[in-house]
Amino acid sequence: MPVLLWGLSTERPLAAVREELARLGAPVSIVDQHRVLDTEVRLGVGRGLHGAVRVRDRWVDLDAVSAVYLRPYDTRSVRAVAREGPDSAAWRHALGVEHALSCWSELTPALVVNRLEAMAANNSKPYQLEQLRGLGFAVPETLLTTDPQAARDFWERHGEVIYKSVSGTRSVVSRLRPEHTERLKDVSFCPTQFQRYVPGTDHRVHVVGDEVFACEVLSEADDYRYPGSHEVEIRACHLPRDVEDRCRLASAALDLPVAGVDLRLTPEGEWYCFEVNPSPAFNYYEGRTGQPIGNAIARLLAETNGRRQTLRIVAGAGSDRER
Repeated sequence: MPVLLWGLSTERPLAAVREELARLGAPVSIVDQHRVLDTEVRLGVGRGLHGAVRVRDRWVDLDAVSAVYLRPYDTRSVRAVAREGPDSAAWRHALGVEHALSCWSELTPALVVNRLEAMAANNSKPYQLEQLRGLGFAVPETLLTTDPQAARDFWERHGEVIYKSVSGTRSVVSRLRPEHTERLKDVSFCPTQFQRYVPGTDHRVHVVGDEVFACEVLSEADDYRYPGSHEVEIRACHLPRDVEDRCRLASAALDLPVAGVDLRLTPEGEWYCFEVNPSPAFNYYEGRTGQPIGNAIARLLAETNGRRQTLRIVAGAGSDRER
């Protein structure tokens, strides 16, 4: 039973998982968005969902797919589509392919990493924070506002504050500084999320099924993904058992077989959770630490029995290697 990959064949996480699946000898089919104009999807609904997808001259029976790895980009940004424009037949065809595969991925009984419905919670960071709070994580005090005065009051109350995007769109996390005071009036036109600054050491935790890969990030930058002149050191580490189990719990509760959990350990020994990334670009961390995250994802996909999976979380379920 084949594993289906959907996304850009040149995108590094997708390419890495594809390579690992090949090493495992797992049959793989890829629906490459670069070739969306040469792609056709046929779906039928009767007693069940049936379908097939064609990329150029090759057909894939969707009923036979055992697992799916999803990393699709907005089809409208694919070069072959964008250059044709929104009034073109190519544009309509590409969106039709995207819609059909999106619907199929929500309904298929195969294991999907990760379903679009489950990933959607990350489109509202305040909403996801409330989910994480309900799962027992400590989360920073947060204000979502379009009121400049409310933002000033929050800043005054907490002393050090960061601001970032409300949505799942990637943004730079920045410290609010005195030179930003005049810009606070701009929140009237753009809902902005402010959070109390939490000092400490960042950790990125990748959860893959029951496996946990944790790493410590050492940097003086407000956002180590955009370090500027600051150095960034990333090294593999071990989490306390209860923190590791809570990361597994969050992954399962959010219906994310694969997740990237952003934590920070304060000098007082408290663990805060900022976000759970439902489509983590794991290569950056894998390349710095040597952790076999791509291989773990490939094994999760290859070893499924073809039925829709419900993750079973067992306290302390990690292997000795993960400790």
